[in-house]
Amino acid sequence: MKIRTKMIIAFVAVILTPILLIFSSLMLMGQFQMRSFRNSYGITNMEDLMSSNVLSIFTKMTESVKDEICRTIEMDPEQMENVEQWEAWNDQLELRKSFLVVNREEEVVYCGEKKLSDSFYDQLFDENSVAVNLGNNSYCYYIGEENQCLVTQVNFLYSDGESGQAFLVTKINSLFPEFRSILVDIAVMVVLVLIVTAVILTTWLYSSIIRPLSTLQKATQEIKNGNLDFSLQVEGKDEISELCRGFEDMRVRLKETAEEKIQYDRENKILISNISHDLKTPMTAVKGYCEGILDGVASSPEKLEKYIRTIYNKANDMEKLIDELTLYSKIDTNRIPYNFTKISVKDYFSDCAEELRMDLEARNVELTFANYLKDDVVVIGDGEQLKRVINNIVSNSVKYMDKKKGFISLRLRDEGDFIQVEIEDNGKGIAAKDIPYIFDRFYRTDSSRNSSTGGSGIGLSIVRKIIEDHGGRIWATSKEGTGTIMHFVLRKYQEVPYE
Repeated sequence: MKIRTKMIIAFVAVILTPILLIFSSLMLMGQFQMRSFRNSYGITNMEDLMSSNVLSIFTKMTESVKDEICRTIEMDPEQMENVEQWEAWNDQLELRKSFLVVNREEEVVYCGEKKLSDSFYDQLFDENSVAVNLGNNSYCYYIGEENQCLVTQVNFLYSDGESGQAFLVTKINSLFPEFRSILVDIAVMVVLVLIVTAVILTTWLYSSIIRPLSTLQKATQEIKNGNLDFSLQVEGKDEISELCRGFEDMRVRLKETAEEKIQYDRENKILISNISHDLKTPMTAVKGYCEGILDGVASSPEKLEKYIRTIYNKANDMEKLIDELTLYSKIDTNRIPYNFTKISVKDYFSDCAEELRMDLEARNVELTFANYLKDDVVVIGDGEQLKRVINNIVSNSVKYMDKKKGFISLRLRDEGDFIQVEIEDNGKGIAAKDIPYIFDRFYRTDSSRNSSTGGSGIGLSIVRKIIEDHGGRIWATSKEGTGTIMHFVLRKYQEVPYE
């Protein structure tokens, strides 16, 4: 598994694992607390327990007793004078940290709590208390200060017509410790989940990253001490494992070099082979990784498409780099197989423009083509290599395009015995100090040839070589922030009359 994949998994695990574990723990704790509150206080719904409405929570606790009192008032009002009934209701309320007070014409005839201060009764019968209408001639209000109670009041009439009230009083101070205990349990659970997650991820990352690095460090120390008689064995398919295997290959190579005493020319060939290997290996790996993602690794369709296209384009760029290096080696030794033929300028460049237009439209770049030559103008050239020239120049223009809407113009002009081809873009341009060197191989500038944009740095040198082999020349004009124009000229083909 690649380190990038491991880091992604670790990142997702750091986020999702605590959430899943906390959610599962909360569900289990919620079930336990639901059972406890259902048995103790009559709260049967988890939503009521987790509600931020305090009034709703505490009124639910005494709701069943209140409903029973309301039914009794409606069906058998004489029971409201039965002390035994009062005691039964009070017994139910005691299980819910509450008690019952019954009043008759402003006189307390029953109280389920024996030790109450006079201030409690003053607040209980305070007519200025802000009450919430609960329906069925019942109300709810809060008593503050030292008493800290929530009161549900049910109004009724005795059989002789006198007014009465039943007060269901919930002692909030007795309940808060239990709620605080729940919060403490939740906090402890969250901390434990985070610790467990951290330990698991740390162990996993240590075994897959730190341990192989430690092994590699020991191997490095052995080589530093001049000892090549050891073997580095690491299992796995991530980058570190590949690095260790590469290190083992290096150790074997060094040992073979020391034993066989390879001469300088052989070392040079190995170096060239390694450079080619270093180019081919990441290209193959990137393509393979791209295919893996195409099998469904990415987390979203948008990210999947973007990531795949980026990697795949990079792989294609590396493949093009190899082709350019191969072509450059042939050009540099004058071994490129040119196939010179007569080329109709109008037809040839029109076809090139059509091919380019289809590709550039997909990149939000507009291509225009203008031909100021006569229809019968012909040049001698290699069509394939001239197309490479145009493609390299256009590719550079697109690569360094810094406008939202790109523009490239391909123009053909008549310059006497020559045709002049101009390829203009509206990119970010090239600094005047860099223009004389842009056709040198491997030359880069901060403004226009920065290596972060990719490329081999030999594209324009190949272009110059091909144009010069066609008997022409190439140059550039540019203005920073406005764009660049690439000019090259080719000699016209003219029939020499036979005498």
